[in-house]
Amino acid sequence: MYPVETINYALSLLVLAVEIAGAALLTIFFLRKKSASWQAYLEDISAFVGKWGLWIGLILTASGTALSLFYSEVLGFSPCGLCWVQRIFLYPQVLLFALAIWKKDRGIALYSIVLSIAGGIVALYQHYLQIGGSSLIPCPASATQASDCAQRFLFEFGYMTFPLMTVTLFAFLIVVMLFVRDRSTTSST
Repeated sequence: MYPVETINYALSLLVLAVEIAGAALLTIFFLRKKSASWQAYLEDISAFVGKWGLWIGLILTASGTALSLFYSEVLGFSPCGLCWVQRIFLYPQVLLFALAIWKKDRGIALYSIVLSIAGGIVALYQHYLQIGGSSLIPCPASATQASDCAQRFLFEFGYMTFPLMTVTLFAFLIVVMLFVRDRSTTSST
């Protein structure tokens, strides 16, 4: 079959790289107009991310969708109720980004940010449950045959869970969409 532990470890390394890249991009976003010595370099990165942000969003959301379906449909990990809620905020973004690229509409950035914030809150709450936090609301699994929301299927590096991977994806999307919004506002003025 598939070496689940190896897949989990490789995916966790990839998510760790995305966390680092997201922190770097967020720093660049806020420093790009303040640092005189690095301004040209930071503006180049900002322009690149702003220009290709919709494609980056499409690739990230399509990859996240494919991976969640791979884990549930191929590897047999049953998604819990909170996982389904996170999917509700992720899956439509694939279509939204594809349509935005086709229509050359950067206005999608705001919609992606809102969907990502909502999905990120749900994912952060589930991560809290999976690292041992007490339930603040009843788990949707209690009314269905779904998995328990606090059950961990993956725990790498002492902190990495599936919900934290989702938080990372949503956070990275938010950062990229900040560049897309910035580019669309500066190009329209």
